[in-house]
Amino acid sequence: MRVAVDAMGGDNAPSVEVEGAVAAAREFGIAITLVGDTERLRQELGKHKVQGLDIALHHASEVVGMHDAASDAVRRKKDSSIRIAFELLKSGSADAVVSAGNSGATMAAGMFVLKRLKGIDRPAIAQIFPTLRGRTLVLDVGGNVDCKPIHLVQFAIMGEVYARHVMGVEQPRIGLLSNGEEDSKGNELTRETNSILKNISFDYVGYVEGRDIFNGMVDVVVCDGFVGNVVLKLSEGLAEAVGKMLKDEIKQSFLSKLGYLFSRKAFSNFKKKVDYAEYGGAPLLGINGVAMICHGGSNVKAIKNAIIFANDYARKGVNQRLAEKLETEFTAYMQQRDPVKESVAG
Repeated sequence: MRVAVDAMGGDNAPSVEVEGAVAAAREFGIAITLVGDTERLRQELGKHKVQGLDIALHHASEVVGMHDAASDAVRRKKDSSIRIAFELLKSGSADAVVSAGNSGATMAAGMFVLKRLKGIDRPAIAQIFPTLRGRTLVLDVGGNVDCKPIHLVQFAIMGEVYARHVMGVEQPRIGLLSNGEEDSKGNELTRETNSILKNISFDYVGYVEGRDIFNGMVDVVVCDGFVGNVVLKLSEGLAEAVGKMLKDEIKQSFLSKLGYLFSRKAFSNFKKKVDYAEYGGAPLLGINGVAMICHGGSNVKAIKNAIIFANDYARKGVNQRLAEKLETEFTAYMQQRDPVKESVAG
């Protein structure tokens, strides 16, 4: 297994990407190819002890910026670090890609270079959220702001396969995010999706509300990318705000400070659960290959963990299982059920 890292894409590239790659290679023995300006990458590698580590360099002369139009940049900047990383994956020189760069460009490059899995109209960005009972996977969290019912059905199938084979959930429970649990709630998109998902052969529980993401009621939550991105950004902001509020309250009195001394381990564990860096990045599901999309401001820990997760994802062959699931269940269902045919036609 070898992971190609877009070393030029993040807000703090390439120092963070290089240090994260070195940590992953040293601690877990992962083979890594850093893609970008090789002169700058050599300078960064020179700051670390890399003897004996399997870290290769592959030159890319261009960078896709955060404000570049995604699809245009991928086509115009043919020698960009993100596109070259996917080209390495396509050629078999890498088994997975990790990028903290422009997420739209990462998604566009994945589709342009690798194409989509058969049966998938739109790839989805999936994000793991901490819950009271473990973890919940939410998708899509930003890849597709306008969706049709057929897209959400595909997201549900991809999420179910990921939950089983990567998260280790034996029988994942799937929920559709809405503004209430009753079938009468939701909008046209969710109501039609709900009627289709009831006839797919996995454990679909129906509508769930926003609070159910964190109470652990389901293992996979499905929504369109507009709603999912709002959920993601709200959750990140809330976690950050709660952390700062707690710090301010602790500083208010001597007794609060004393109590903190006895509760440091609990606070540390809480911070670890809500820290996005612990999850590394979000897998891009539905393309014909393995890719992890990281936060633009990712730190060293986040890059390291994204590389670890990407390596694990590729090793478990999730894409192959996903393709098999689509072939055996969803494709056959589309051929037999008029509601799905009408959704595809629409």
